[in-house]
Amino acid sequence: MATMATTLTSSLSSNPKTDFLDTHQSSFHGVPLSSPIRLQPIKSTPHNLSISMSASSPSYDLRSFTFEPIKESIVSREMTRRYMMDMITYADTDVVVVGAGSAGLSCAYELSKNPSIQVAIIEQSVSPGGGAWLGGQLFSAMVVRKPAHCFLDELGIEYDEQDNYVVIKHAALFTATIMSKLLARPNVKLFNAVAAEDLIVKGGRVSGVVTNWALVSMNHDTQSCMDPNVMEAKVVVSSCGHDGPFGATGVKRLKSIGMIDNVPGMKALDMNTAEDAIVRLTREIVPGMIVTGMEVAEIDGAPRMGPTFGAMMISGQKAAHLALKALGQPNALDGAYVGSVQPELILASADAIETADA
Repeated sequence: MATMATTLTSSLSSNPKTDFLDTHQSSFHGVPLSSPIRLQPIKSTPHNLSISMSASSPSYDLRSFTFEPIKESIVSREMTRRYMMDMITYADTDVVVVGAGSAGLSCAYELSKNPSIQVAIIEQSVSPGGGAWLGGQLFSAMVVRKPAHCFLDELGIEYDEQDNYVVIKHAALFTATIMSKLLARPNVKLFNAVAAEDLIVKGGRVSGVVTNWALVSMNHDTQSCMDPNVMEAKVVVSSCGHDGPFGATGVKRLKSIGMIDNVPGMKALDMNTAEDAIVRLTREIVPGMIVTGMEVAEIDGAPRMGPTFGAMMISGQKAAHLALKALGQPNALDGAYVGSVQPELILASADAIETADA
């Protein structure tokens, strides 16, 4: 199994020009490669299977439909073997993203463009996406302030364009689209229904996360000792969202072990101040751990942003490039992306970030 994992990693690293992007313009204003090479998972189904099937196979007869036979034990073995292989592969990985909300997904998506980087996503809920399945107050539409709409262009998501913002007809369209693109990539694994119970800290540096099944984490008080597991990482990105049962757990744990002094919690809503601040303050909060998304507002006492999502996307992308920088990889923050793994990348919100920093 370890040999297979090594083979996969080496194959991912063999061509630094490999490009996972669709033919859409990058949200970082890069020029897409003319002939992108797409890495496929091991023994994956060819993308043109539907064409060959339509030419060689009869259409469904819904009046008399029969599935191919299978043993129940095969189903169990397939699920178990593949999941255990994932746990072995990602027990020591490059980046662990804790929280698969809009910021965490955007971060993992950006990281996954570099095929040599291995990304594990930890999500306590069965359904990833955080609050990005709906807009505000359980309404459907998602409002994204410009220039973050460049990220939507890259993902190929349609929207209604207004002067200073765009509107996606349903927030789930963003979440479903980014997940479908992200999870298809061979250097990414989502571990949903898994909670990050604690951090691994060595010599004052965050070096990974302590994991457990989410349902076990929620029932420690009802059962006898149910010890956790671990996942080592070179960089941990904490995108746990704002305060709540599983919210802001990364920075709250840093406070409880004395690595930071205070977690003041987010202030009252101010969209114009909040979104700029969340992107600007996305950073490596302690060695080895980067904070992104609404967790940034919790640690800095910044205003809450309410039902707008552009800052989540750009904060996630910025966190990804901070992680790449920490790993010594080409990144947009120090200009090292020019002529490297990807086309030249410039943060879609670069002007806004520079203005806020000033």
